[in-house]
Amino acid sequence: MHSRDLTPEIIGAAIKLHRKLGPGLLESAYEACLAYEIEKLGFRTERQKPVPLIYEAVKLECGFRADLVVEGRVVIELKCKEGLHPVDEAQLLSHLRLLNIQVGLLINFHVVLLKDGIKRMVNNYQEPLAESL
Repeated sequence: MHSRDLTPEIIGAAIKLHRKLGPGLLESAYEACLAYEIEKLGFRTERQKPVPLIYEAVKLECGFRADLVVEGRVVIELKCKEGLHPVDEAQLLSHLRLLNIQVGLLINFHVVLLKDGIKRMVNNYQEPLAESL
């Protein structure tokens, strides 16, 4: 059985936050406020979750951290800059792969309309198999 998609509710919380605060704050302020909004929805949220890097048999402590992880199922990377770059997408995909999580959101709060700053990304997407009877 597949669990429901949490991203619409997360995006709704981000839009609510952006409408109240607007662009121009630090990423850490949006992170704290978005975590608060998501927790109000009843979802467990981890801030600055360490992202382990295992190379062959060696676990490396490189200091990688995901901004937010919701219910262990959605990684959220927050940005506050003029525009997103391919390296931002690569960072989110790396975090998804290393945490073995399928769905992530890249949210840039430094935009006039937040819908222009949101990108949903999927790691190793596979069509759901039809359940056999």
